[in-house]
Amino acid sequence: MTFNELARRRYSCRKLAAKPVEQEKLDAIIEAGILAPTAVNKQPFKIWVAKSPDAVKAIHDATPFTFGAGVFLVVGAKREDAWVRPADKANFADVDATIVATHLMLAIEDQGLASTWVGHFDAPKLQALIPGLAGYDLVAIFPVGYADPSAKPAPQHAKRKSVAELVETL
Repeated sequence: MTFNELARRRYSCRKLAAKPVEQEKLDAIIEAGILAPTAVNKQPFKIWVAKSPDAVKAIHDATPFTFGAGVFLVVGAKREDAWVRPADKANFADVDATIVATHLMLAIEDQGLASTWVGHFDAPKLQALIPGLAGYDLVAIFPVGYADPSAKPAPQHAKRKSVAELVETL
C-alpha cells in the first residue's frame, strides 16, 4: 500500500469494538511516534499509553469522546524543551507534538486499527487526574481499537477543497 492509499483509507472512526489491542501493535504505533521529526531534533514530546482502569477512567472523566476504546494514546509537549525560532520567538512544542500525533494516527491505521483525533477534552482536569501529564501542553487523545463492523466515515470525510483552492505556486 502506498502512503496516499493509507492516508485515503484512514478515517475518524467513532465506534470501536470491544476486542483488545495487542501489545505488539501498540509497540509498532509508539515506534512510529518516536520516529517523527521534531524541530532541531529536540524531541520535547511525550506519549502516554492509558490502559489501566484508573487511567481509562481519567480519560472518560476528561472527555465524552472515547468511542468504546479500552486504550488511549495521549500526546503532549513541554514548551521549555522545544526549539524556538529566533526571528519571531515562535515555540515549536505544539508543532512537534502534532507531527508525532499525526505519525501515531497513521500508524494506527497501518496496524489495522482505528481511531480519531480527539482535541475536545478538558486538559487541566486530565492533568489533575493524571499528575504525570502536568507541565505538558496536551494536543491530542487517540482512542485506539478495532473498528466496530458498523463504523463508517462521516459524510464529510471525502470532501476536499480543490488543488486550486489549497495550493499556490509562487
